[in-house]
Amino acid sequence: MAAKPSSHETTDHVAESLHHAVDSAAGRAGPAEERVRAQAARAADKARESAEYARTRSREVASSVGNYVQENPLMSLGIAFAAGTLVSSLLRRR
Repeated sequence: MAAKPSSHETTDHVAESLHHAVDSAAGRAGPAEERVRAQAARAADKARESAEYARTRSREVASSVGNYVQENPLMSLGIAFAAGTLVSSLLRRR
């Protein structure tokens, strides 16, 4: 009959197995972290580009509206009055 391993040998074997598992996980975690960092950097760049586009576009729209109001003051006043009336009636129904 084979001798039963001692608790010290069992502990050493489990510890060695755990060390291998940790080393293996660490080897895979490095490249995964690099991929996540690269994707986060791309997402941040895209967000900055989108924010810049939104700022530029909002300036263009504000300029366009300002020009329209200067060229058509009475029409602008009528549109503003109609929009205010519509919003007021919608808020009252709530």
